[in-house]
Amino acid sequence: MLLEKGQKLLFIGDSITDCERQRPNGEGLFFALGKGYVALVDALLQSVYPELGIRVVNKGNSGNTVRDLQERWQEDVLDQKPDWLSIMIGINDVWRQYDTPLITEYHVYAEEYEKTLRNLVAKTKPHLQGLVLMTPFYLEPNPEDKMRKTMDEYGAIVKKVAADTGAVFIDTQAAFNVVLEELYPATLAWDRVHPSYAGHMVLARAFLKEVGFEWNRG
Repeated sequence: MLLEKGQKLLFIGDSITDCERQRPNGEGLFFALGKGYVALVDALLQSVYPELGIRVVNKGNSGNTVRDLQERWQEDVLDQKPDWLSIMIGINDVWRQYDTPLITEYHVYAEEYEKTLRNLVAKTKPHLQGLVLMTPFYLEPNPEDKMRKTMDEYGAIVKKVAADTGAVFIDTQAAFNVVLEELYPATLAWDRVHPSYAGHMVLARAFLKEVGFEWNRG
């Protein structure tokens, strides 16, 4: 287990991370962590590793792109002083290019995406015990689908940034692809983006696997 006793683990991202989390600070009781993978990670850490006392915080904001993260980074990440940080961003950066193709100011193209992500990582990693970079995903099994293909390109950027900076890398698309061999996409996400509870468990498992979580512990 990479996480250590008493550490603060902060998740930041878009609606997939947000999942109706409490404002302004996504932590505490009564679904304060939202109803998605962040809450599942917290529940599993508390139930399997209760002695570690990991403090989990959710700073996801629905609709965000990496551009939006940059604007709120100081308050929602640096000022929070997390020991571990998990970033999953990019779905809206890609999606806006397809659902609002004529409103180009909404689009965050690959060059800006990579430059901004690298900048955020560079200014934050020296202050962290650990950093996790999770790819964006699109629950479309056909890799030649236009939006899936673009999403994979952004996922490749995340992989490259993780390799260059020594971050823990999580390929969420690969994790979903295994399940998509058996389940129709709408079973996991009606719009191929916003996961069901089962889809969020796929994300939680992928995260926990890479931080050394022992499922059969105790």
